Formats: sequence, C-alpha cells, structure tokens
Amino acid sequence: MSEQSELTRTPLNRWHREHGARMVPFAGYEMPVQYRGVLAEHATVRERVGLFDITHMGEIFVTGSAAETWLDGLVTNRVTGLAEGKIVYTALCNETGGILDDMLIYRLGAARWLVVCNAANRVPVVAWLQSRRPVAGVSIEDRSLEMSLVAVQGPYSRAVVGRLAALADRQDDFNELRFYSALNCTVDGEQWIVSRTGYTGEHGYELYVPNAALLPLWEELITHGGDRQIEPIGLAARDTLRFEVCYSLYGHELSEQTTPLEAGIGWAVKLKKQQFVGREALIAQKAAGVPRRLIGLAIEGRTIARQGAVVLSGGEVIGAVTSGTFSPTLKRSLALALVSSTSGVDDLEVEVRGRRFGCHVVTIPFLSARVKGDPEAERTLS
Repeated sequence: MSEQSELTRTPLNRWHREHGARMVPFAGYEMPVQYRGVLAEHATVRERVGLFDITHMGEIFVTGSAAETWLDGLVTNRVTGLAEGKIVYTALCNETGGILDDMLIYRLGAARWLVVCNAANRVPVVAWLQSRRPVAGVSIEDRSLEMSLVAVQGPYSRAVVGRLAALADRQDDFNELRFYSALNCTVDGEQWIVSRTGYTGEHGYELYVPNAALLPLWEELITHGGDRQIEPIGLAARDTLRFEVCYSLYGHELSEQTTPLEAGIGWAVKLKKQQFVGREALIAQKAAGVPRRLIGLAIEGRTIARQGAVVLSGGEVIGAVTSGTFSPTLKRSLALALVSSTSGVDDLEVEVRGRRFGCHVVTIPFLSARVKGDPEAERTLS
C-alpha cells in the first residue's frame, strides 16, 4: 500500500480538490496547505474571515466521577474547579518535564471533559492516558475519527457564526460566548460543540460536528459568509498567522526536549499544585535557573531564518531558531529562537545556508492578539 493511500482524508477532501487546494500529507492526513496562496489567505483572516478544515486534530472524551481529579494530576495547568463550559490551555509532560503535547481541556459537564490534542501526537497521547487510567471512575473515548472540526477566524467571524445560532436556537448563547468558553448544542438532532479559542490571534470559533455534518456546515458557512468575503484557508497561512502572535507549535517551540518553562508557556504551569507529571523536575529546573529562554528576533533584510538556523552572539553559538518567516502583516523577517539564558543579546547573528545575517531582539508577541473584546477593534502592532 502506498503512503498516499494510507493517509486519512477528511469529509471535505473532494471539496478542497474541486476548489483548487494544494493537498499535502500532514500528521497522517491529506490536508489543504493553500488555495489562492499564503499571502492572500493570511490577509483574508487578518482583515475579514477565513474558514479552516482542522479535522485532523484529536478529540478525546474523558468521563467519570474521578475524571476531574485525575486530569488535574496529569497536566501542568489547573483543571480542578474549572467551571462548566470553560476551557484551559495546558501542557502534558513526561517525568523529566519534557513536553509530550500541548492541549486544550474543555469542561463540558459535571463529569464530562474533552481533551483536544495535536494530530501528530494523538495516538501516543491516547496510549499515555490509557496507561495511567485508574481502575474505576474514569472512561476514555478517542472520537477523533468520528468527528470533524471547523475553525472560523477573523474580525467578522462573529457575524458568520451567528448565522448558525438560529439552527440551534441558541442566539443569545452564541452572542455571549466568551474567550476560552464552549457550549453544547443540538442541531438537527445531532450534538455539536461550539467554542471560542483560536490559533490565529483573531476573534474566532471552533465547531465540533459529526463527520456527516461537515460538508453541509462548510457550504452553509461559505454561503452565509459571502457578504463578509469568507474564504477557505490552508495550513500554510494558519502557520504564518499563529507565528505572528507567537502561539507555540509542537515540534517547533515545544518538544520532549523542551520544558514549558523554557518554551515560554510557563504561565500554564501551576507548580503550587500538589501533583502533576513532571512537577518535581520543573521545580528543580526553576530553582537551578531555567537554562534556555524563547526570544523574538528581527532579521536584517528579507532573509528567512527557518527552524534550526543557528543563532550567535559575538560569534558564539547561543541557540537556534524554532520558527521563522517573513511576516505578511508586519512586512519584516522575524524568528522565534530558543537561546541560552546566560547568553548576552549583543552583536547577534543568525546563520542561514552558510551565511550570517545580523539580527536583534524584539518584543514578543510580534503582533498582539485580538481575541477578548470587540472582534472588529483596532489593535497595536509591536
């Protein structure tokens, strides 16, 4: 069997092809990487509204009377006490503090939770959870292959998603959905989950639906988003969008060789919690001094420093780039880099294809996210 035939295809595969998408293998799926082009799609999300097929993400449902305490004892952020309908961003670590995955945990009910993980990590994450499941009080169900996921992102996303509220008879709930919140709803007798998180830095929503509902939903959004010039967006623009607001990407800023304290997501680590996997290692690392830190770099000219490019200070290697591109919004070549905490930041250079280019530290995030207040409000560029 060929590698291509082994790829999982979302229910929109044919639609993507018929509408000019360039398809690529990604985390075991065949996914659209771009349609009109990265720059055009990036601008659509920043200025209007874009539609993403992100069905490749993992959806793991955890239920049971002991689920809350059990989850809290596994991940770095606080799960205990999370209100129903709220969402928390967290990391799952190994015993040495290395990041196995970053994820969102939804509290959907008193004893019902949804863990949303990265596509590439779904199988090991499910196995890891199963290996630590207690004998009673916790059930785990991986429904990733049964569910589809659509993200609607951009300043006009509220208007587009608001059209769906009538279908679920939840107009007030949709309008009042706050950042990092979710709601359950019933559409045509089927259970959907609607949430507000986003991975672009723009006001946005996620719609979790059964596979059979994906194509009708997608076409409904395209049709009713016409007055807002809604467009489908590929994975390439999703990456440039998250990069500008410095949202971490597993395999780049995050890995098993990197701790949350090094990777810039220490705010999602609650060391005062009594227990979570990797806690002792992270306490020790903090006490000894976190050895690396994530910084932002502006590169001279239009040279792009990709992942792995060496960063130097005074001619000495101090770290490497984790992500880098030419920012479509800010019109600058930028990079995120993991560097030694003890190194200076003077006389900085980055090495690209054997040549060295000057660079300097800039504040991160490069672009401030527009997610909490008025979705159409202006925001400051750093």
